[in-house]
Amino acid sequence: MNYAFENSEPIWKPVNASWTTVERLRRLINSKRGLDLKDYHDLHKYSVESYDFWLDLWEFLGVISSVPPKKVIEPGTTPEVPIWFPDARLNYAENLLGRRDDGIACTTGGESGVVHHYSHRQLNEMVRQMARALRLHGLKKGDRVAAIINNTITAIVICLATASIGGIYSSTATDMGAQGILDRYRQIRPKFVFAETEVQYVGKVINLVPKISEVFEDLRKDGLQHAITLPSLVSGKEISIPNSSLVSEFLAVDDGHELIFEQLPFGHPLYILYSSGTSGPPKCIVHSAGATLLQGKKELRINAAMDPDDTFFQYTTTGWMMWTFMIACLATGTRAIVYDGSPFYPDTRTFLKFISDQSVSGLGTSPRFLAEVQGQGINPLELASFESLKVLMVNGAVLTKPLFKWAQRAFGERVHIMSTCGGTDVCTAFVTGCPSLPVYAGETQHKSLGMKVEVFDDEGKNIEHTGIAGEMVCTRPHPSIPVGFWGDDTGAKFREAYYSTYPGIWRQGDFMVVNPKTKGIMILGRSDGVLNPSGIRFGSSEIYSVLEQFTKVIDDSLCVGQRRVQDKDERVLLFLKMRKGYKFDDHLVAEIKGAIRKALSARHVPSFIFEIEDIPYTVNGKRIEIAVKQIVSGSNLKPSGTVANPESLKLYYKYRDLETIVGAAPKSKL
Repeated sequence: MNYAFENSEPIWKPVNASWTTVERLRRLINSKRGLDLKDYHDLHKYSVESYDFWLDLWEFLGVISSVPPKKVIEPGTTPEVPIWFPDARLNYAENLLGRRDDGIACTTGGESGVVHHYSHRQLNEMVRQMARALRLHGLKKGDRVAAIINNTITAIVICLATASIGGIYSSTATDMGAQGILDRYRQIRPKFVFAETEVQYVGKVINLVPKISEVFEDLRKDGLQHAITLPSLVSGKEISIPNSSLVSEFLAVDDGHELIFEQLPFGHPLYILYSSGTSGPPKCIVHSAGATLLQGKKELRINAAMDPDDTFFQYTTTGWMMWTFMIACLATGTRAIVYDGSPFYPDTRTFLKFISDQSVSGLGTSPRFLAEVQGQGINPLELASFESLKVLMVNGAVLTKPLFKWAQRAFGERVHIMSTCGGTDVCTAFVTGCPSLPVYAGETQHKSLGMKVEVFDDEGKNIEHTGIAGEMVCTRPHPSIPVGFWGDDTGAKFREAYYSTYPGIWRQGDFMVVNPKTKGIMILGRSDGVLNPSGIRFGSSEIYSVLEQFTKVIDDSLCVGQRRVQDKDERVLLFLKMRKGYKFDDHLVAEIKGAIRKALSARHVPSFIFEIEDIPYTVNGKRIEIAVKQIVSGSNLKPSGTVANPESLKLYYKYRDLETIVGAAPKSKL
């Protein structure tokens, strides 16, 4: 259907567009290539038509390499995934540790209110010590290093030390349950695992020793050689776990040898991130060092306009792709704010004041946080000046038009509000902001450079210029296409995940529409069954896995996301079909929520749990999640011929208006 666009004026315009970094890139390419690119629209067109753009970008961003690229691309093992910069050699950590002066590289903060500063010189030395310990304990190129860790300076040190050697790094947040951690790490079989032992969240001290002990013992069956515990983040004391090493013991082997940066191919694996579909265990997505570096620098330096004199603060946990984006700012020489804790403890005002006091110029946050600030009736500019803030990057979920307008008023008319959309799948943005273009409320400004994003209908036709919503696709290869899925040796699962809907063309799984007048982009939400409450993306399979312990009383279940026009965020609904003779009651609901919280995390707990008479299935025996998601979100869906029991879909229409439903469990307090 056609999307109803309102006639609106820009809510933000650049003051000095010609001074922006993106304009300098445009002028450099014009001069170098003899072109006449007039604006960002022309620049983007060039970036998706000529692979030379990536060489131009490499030069402009000053990527550090021992062997600079001469060739951009050559065929890979599959036509969808080419080999990028095949002759280049570089190291990711070397690019992030390029500064070795006494300027501040990282500032850490958290619920305690204590702030620490680490210089570039100190960060280099900390990485050197960790890298030497990893080497001397046997880490080699391609080995996996995993961490169950909070967002701290130690997490950055372990990551960069691993990258300096050519290891592959993967991390999960400490609030994830043992089952969720093992579902991920059993697949990648890490050689080293670092883990927190005691943390604090919302003022509560949490003992992680029982959970970590269980994880260590289980992973030893899959080749874990070194289990290392980190000091308590509350007391600073080291807590020992049987058959593991204290990090002080692990680092004691330091022989003073200098930090060595292994020179590796552009496509050498760096990160393993996780994304869940609607069935099976989480997918282990492998991202390359070169792509993560190049795309991260592009987004931060060109689109967010971060300079060496700036300070970047992305609020994130270590289990989210935005953590990798956060540390990428070190490659631009920008100071990184590393925050551990809840933004709402001791209260929201304290957190906002911290942002202003630290002279943050680039703030990355979520619509959920902005909605909470708005809901509490807080006016940020009455708390602090935010005089250094120049860009507000909003990611993780859809930023609605009303919230867009509120954020612009709340943080000041000079602040550039950037709504972006990318994903764990590519570890970068498909659509993003641009400091040389105007901003329209509710719209992302443009497609990211080098990303040939289009809008397809069900038949694979480009409907971008019609104002009709469709699937977000990327029709040309780019460096951020993952190396693949860990363990997917044939690439069959990878191709099925991204290239099966439109053969040879990447389908992201988001609905989007382009405003024909402004050329702005509106992301309308997920088009698949992946759950995305508050930007915490996970698959229903993780919920179903926990429910297996209730099979005695639960006959079947269905877990979907709900996003309605009046809602500021997607919420998760869990429907239960009870076995004959068993009762659905508050006690069962409490048990299920507790089990999900323990096995996965508080963020995975459904907002509402209902009893339902029937669960819809396809004729092939698969749960029908997407159709139910569309129904509870407001769609007047007509069942297709693939529905084995179409009458069951009628049961879900009443859940559009939850305020009138009796029997819903209240949302858990996180």
